[in-house]
Amino acid sequence: MSVAIAISYLDRQTLPVAVKAIGKDIPLSNEQFSALQSAFLVAYAFMYAGGGKLTDALGTRLGFTLIMAFWSLACASHGFARTFAMLAVSRFLLGMGEGGGFPAATRAVAEWFSPRDSATAMGIINGGTAVGGVVAPPLIALILTYLNWRWIFFITGAIGLLWTLWWRLEYFPPLRHPRLTSRERAELESAAAASVGGPKLKWLELLRFRESWGLVTAKFLSDAAWYFYLFWLPKYLYDARGFDIKAVGTFAWIPYAAAGVGCLAGGWFSSHLVRRHFSVGTARKLALGLSAAVMPSVLLIPHVEVSWAIAIFSLAYFGQQSWSTLVMVLPTDLFPTSAVGAVAGLVGFGGAMGGIAFGTLVGYLLDHGFGYGVVFTIAGSLHVAAFAIILATIPGSGQTLRKAVA
Repeated sequence: MSVAIAISYLDRQTLPVAVKAIGKDIPLSNEQFSALQSAFLVAYAFMYAGGGKLTDALGTRLGFTLIMAFWSLACASHGFARTFAMLAVSRFLLGMGEGGGFPAATRAVAEWFSPRDSATAMGIINGGTAVGGVVAPPLIALILTYLNWRWIFFITGAIGLLWTLWWRLEYFPPLRHPRLTSRERAELESAAAASVGGPKLKWLELLRFRESWGLVTAKFLSDAAWYFYLFWLPKYLYDARGFDIKAVGTFAWIPYAAAGVGCLAGGWFSSHLVRRHFSVGTARKLALGLSAAVMPSVLLIPHVEVSWAIAIFSLAYFGQQSWSTLVMVLPTDLFPTSAVGAVAGLVGFGGAMGGIAFGTLVGYLLDHGFGYGVVFTIAGSLHVAAFAIILATIPGSGQTLRKAVA
């Protein structure tokens, strides 16, 4: 599953990293670039919500097979684009496919891991985002050295289709896995017994709980910042720092490497606190608070040398992906397995809406002379506000909510 998430981030980074080369054939303003990301995120948001329902209905194995095959073909379709409108359609289709990825990952964690280990497992899976981000800049720079930009999309789409075939052949839920021993199967059944068998709630029913609203709102704010960093880092380096594709390929992977460490560190630290007999709720909130605390450092980026800017981006990516790991595991803490996919879908929907709203604002501000200083000032405050919302809306460990849902 971590490999699949890595491929998804490789696919979504193709356009931002290659935007300068694409612009020679299809000129793009900042607002058009923002519109392309919004096309991705609109589809991503609705499929993130629908993808949770899809994996709940079809199961993780079949649901994710369909999801990844679709997004891989959508990625390849970018290579046929001749106009801005054609790029927008391909971007929309890619978002539609990729939106189901994290709900499927969340469900796989709920199937295979207990709450004690789920944060670490999600950290490993979420680490795939960093792998995809690390690979994208140098890989794209290498492809552009020998081929035109269209081959970037053909090659990455083919990688996704090959992995989909492997997934279909190798992944099974615990009760049907052919290589589990009877003892291992019994242990997994025991760990899952407390959460399986609950009702399959509709989205409107889930919104009766303030914890649902808290998670959606926090994700709206924090992912607004994350999608800005994710989609705009290469463009910032091109436009504000004068990088070419070779320089982006050489340096833009560094923040993603830090993000990978953050994925593992956040999940490990939270699980470590649980093993030290902290409550699950306290462990998650301590780790979330520390993650949010480093995010205002991005306010310094426009005012420092480029080497320091890369270092601060790296710190922010570390904090964001530590945060993201923990927010994604919260639905498994708070809700029974039968509702996890739907809750994860709602949370992802909120995050994508935040990305659309802030991305649109960024494109407008940059095309109307406000500059990156204002943008980084806003982005640096969003995780702190999101953490305050989590503290206000998720006061307990989740056991009371599990009983209420059941």
